[in-house]
Amino acid sequence: MIRKVLNKYFFRTFFVALLPFGNCFFAHAQATLKTYRSINIADNKTSAKGLSAQGIIQQFFKTYKTDGTSKAITYLFNTNKLFTDTAQIAELKRKMEVLRQSVGEYIGNELISQKNAGKSLYYFSYLVKFDEQPVHFTFMFYKPKNEWVLYHFKFDADLDAELEQAGKVK
Repeated sequence: MIRKVLNKYFFRTFFVALLPFGNCFFAHAQATLKTYRSINIADNKTSAKGLSAQGIIQQFFKTYKTDGTSKAITYLFNTNKLFTDTAQIAELKRKMEVLRQSVGEYIGNELISQKNAGKSLYYFSYLVKFDEQPVHFTFMFYKPKNEWVLYHFKFDADLDAELEQAGKVK
């Protein structure tokens, strides 16, 4: 019994210790693509059409809570046709599921900061609360014409760096 509990905490500590050192994942839409391929990952029927950037994030977290990691990522990445690397998206889903299993049950989220560059590029930083520890999610959205699309997504368990940076005297 004690060995099982120690193994659980060892795994969690080991995983969380490694996460800030290169296991964070980010995705970034590329301006130039060799070919345009359609992403056939649309197993999620929820559409982002007509939603604000914050509306897309709210739907992402709703899907994350009710339907799990895979469907939430599918929803998020379906907003941008330039995300064509299905292997990379599958790897993101795997890493996020491993993270979710190691930090406990999803509790909720809090907006840390929001910045914009004009009216077409928004950045959002979220504290995502789990039973065991918080995780940091960042989203960047771009509005080329009429619809918001995901431009950048990142998650990591290293909230210390951002909080320390925010606390520094300028």
